[in-house]
Amino acid sequence: MNPRLQLLQPYPFERLRALNAGITPNPALRPISLGIGEPKHAAPKLIEDAILGAMKGLSGYPPTAGDAKLREAFSAWLQRRYGLTVDAGTQVLPVNGSREALFAFAQTVVDGSRPGATVLCPNPFYQIYEGAALLAGASVAFANSDPARNFAADWASVPAEVWARTQLIYVCSPGNPSGAVMPLEEWRELFELSDRHGFVIASDECYSEIYFRDEAPLGGLEAAAKLGRHDFRRLVSFTSLSKRSNVPGLRAGFVAGDASLIRQFLLYRTYHGSAMSPLVQAASIAAWNDEAHVIENRQRYRAKFAAVTPMLAEVLDVALPDAGFYLWAGVPRGDDVGDDVGYAQQLLAQYNVQVLPGSLLARESGGLNPGAGRVRLALVADEAECLEAAQRIVSFTRTFSAP
Repeated sequence: MNPRLQLLQPYPFERLRALNAGITPNPALRPISLGIGEPKHAAPKLIEDAILGAMKGLSGYPPTAGDAKLREAFSAWLQRRYGLTVDAGTQVLPVNGSREALFAFAQTVVDGSRPGATVLCPNPFYQIYEGAALLAGASVAFANSDPARNFAADWASVPAEVWARTQLIYVCSPGNPSGAVMPLEEWRELFELSDRHGFVIASDECYSEIYFRDEAPLGGLEAAAKLGRHDFRRLVSFTSLSKRSNVPGLRAGFVAGDASLIRQFLLYRTYHGSAMSPLVQAASIAAWNDEAHVIENRQRYRAKFAAVTPMLAEVLDVALPDAGFYLWAGVPRGDDVGDDVGYAQQLLAQYNVQVLPGSLLARESGGLNPGAGRVRLALVADEAECLEAAQRIVSFTRTFSAP
């Protein structure tokens, strides 16, 4: 067996199941889960219709690079959304959801045979980044979140010797779990560091279409173009339909950016067997070419967050994020509640609401776990269920001292 498999840590939800194994949730209340970031809004009918209309496509093998019409849909969306000119033939590729692509990309660009090979991640972070780095033969370094900057990664805290050996950096904007969006100046700093040290930037942007401000979140490729980096050198962005279009089961997205990296990624994917099904390609074309369902979906999230956030802010350290569908909430601490894990366990036992302890989303780095003392709340259910969950959380939290 690959010995590096032993380096992988259990996924946060596996750890949470183990921690909750001895807990009996209050049977008088129906269970509500705010733990997993799985969209619960209905999938758009146009996607279902596209799948049904593409059944004949199952009789042939799909190309790994995807159909030309699919790649054109990607580049057209990038033009509409970010004002970018992206070559549909050389700068985009379909992927089977951003999760598999984020993992596979590290296997393409990381040279694990080089001494000290390092992949840099934000902390807290999406756990795929760490697993991808370890199985590519690299070690993992972290940039802890900064509470003073809306819990965005503090790249300035990374030592110079870590930057020097970094081959790949994962960026998540809007961030998971904080929802923080990276501003242009922060991108400028990362690009300068990339030019100096030669590392590649993988920009995870799967939450980009759920936002609460008037201005849509800045994307990595958009930032590059604004700064005159029109070749997107050493930069690839990852996005998907899962959150944008409420189809996590479709496993559909795309990557875009540096043509030389895309070419090598295509080579890897050809051998890995990562071609997208013709049915999924047809559904993707329909989804990327339509914005009406995205606008409606965004409005539903805005309504939920507008209703729930002020309620929770009365008892928790929480505020409206820039984007995404999570609330990153500080919880009360003390002998009566314990830490974030204790808070989540007692909430489940007494009020049958499941949330994800923040410490499970992070690793100890620099002597601290930057997720400790916080919980992630995924407001993915309908508004009525989210409001009921919020009311229970308020009632539960008021039994403790103020945060």
